[in-house]
Amino acid sequence: MNYRMILKSIGAVLCIEAACMLPSLGVSLLYKEIEVLAFILSILIISVIGLSLLRIATPNTSIYTRDGFALVALGWILVSVLGALPFVLSGSIPAVMDAVFESVSGFSTTGATILRDIEALPQGILFWRSFTHWMGGMGVLVLMIAILPSVQPNPLHILRAETPGPAPGKFVPKIRQTAEILYLIYLGLTAVEVVLFLLGGMSLFDALIHAFGAVGTGGFSSKNASLAAYNSVYIDIITTFFMLLSGVNFSLYYTAFKQDMKSALRDEELRFYLTVVAAATILLVLNLYGRVYPSLGAALRHAFFQVGSITTTTGYVTADYALWPAFSQVVLLLLMFIGGSAGSAAGGLKCIRIILLFKIIKREVTKIHHPRAVQTVKINGRVVDEETLWGVMAFFFFTILLSSAAILLLALDGNDMTTSTTAAIASINNIGPGLGLVGPTGNFAHLSVFSKAVLSLLMIVGRLEIYPLMLLFLPSFWRRSGT
Repeated sequence: MNYRMILKSIGAVLCIEAACMLPSLGVSLLYKEIEVLAFILSILIISVIGLSLLRIATPNTSIYTRDGFALVALGWILVSVLGALPFVLSGSIPAVMDAVFESVSGFSTTGATILRDIEALPQGILFWRSFTHWMGGMGVLVLMIAILPSVQPNPLHILRAETPGPAPGKFVPKIRQTAEILYLIYLGLTAVEVVLFLLGGMSLFDALIHAFGAVGTGGFSSKNASLAAYNSVYIDIITTFFMLLSGVNFSLYYTAFKQDMKSALRDEELRFYLTVVAAATILLVLNLYGRVYPSLGAALRHAFFQVGSITTTTGYVTADYALWPAFSQVVLLLLMFIGGSAGSAAGGLKCIRIILLFKIIKREVTKIHHPRAVQTVKINGRVVDEETLWGVMAFFFFTILLSSAAILLLALDGNDMTTSTTAAIASINNIGPGLGLVGPTGNFAHLSVFSKAVLSLLMIVGRLEIYPLMLLFLPSFWRRSGT
């Protein structure tokens, strides 16, 4: 374990976090808010810590596999905790656990909130709150790789530990180029959505806030009623479109651009993703039309938006789906588990894992009838090795196990079953709103400090896909080794 290099790299990450607070400071200056001082103090505190760690001498600059996992886990914890400083120092969220919860929810792109009156917050604080989505959507350490390549000579282990999905990798020879391409695509989607929001009548401030939330699949809004406040079909369609785009594996955009569109459209995970969205939308429309919405157009509008929001784990709402029929709620609950594609900004189990789980089940059933037959599992025509298949099954098991444990802890703290269950599922899958007291018109403010701490940990676990954070609790993980 290269402790010095881990600490030095964390220092670089914290310096980036401090720099990312500058736009929020600028917003506070623009609106002449007293929160300017809170941002200045936050930037100074984080910069001092980051620069101190950067000064650590590193005779060995290698980043090994375990180092990458430790760096990602510790880096995300520190970034999330220190990201709460503007909330606390400004007095916008005076309770420390509430501020940490809001910060963790932002960086993990969960979108769960403890705020009861969002519109009462200063503009600078609102901007920082949503900008954490944009930073966390693609990954804070991926940003470090893109702009500070000299800090880590072998960053593939960092990319693998932070990028959502079972098998992230590089699609150009150099990892730095991969990170740069990812962020260029990410920035491009954000910029286009901001322009389209402006054309729809949003202010520049609101357009930025909601673009950060949609492209980062986070879901924080500057409005108490979320996007329902605009009551605009145009804004609903634009938001849904970009949420769904952000739930696609970003490498497919590069494939479509450098090779051809047909190659990207043949991707098995993309087809499954689009099929799930279409099927869920049809099911909701059939269930909602005539029962909740008198017109087919209204049913289609709200069903499509909510399916896009939940599938991509964004969490924006235009309707109180807690009032929808039980069938529609169950469909949305299933979508919470599925999530978006690997290598996207979305959370959840990921479509690629669901596909592999179905293929594993099919193979095992086939073995019953043909025990001597050699069955292989393929994705896009390529054989998936057994190690990957076991990893997918283990990940599914750990997700169910951790979700169950969290539900028990939340119930032990006095929360009702619906609230406990959906809060845990929404947190580990980085959705945001659930059902019950944490539904689309509710929030997490009423939960105890203990419950908020459990859910904060669960949100980071879900964003980092379990393993990086779990490894921190293994004593053997910290033993010195060359790998």
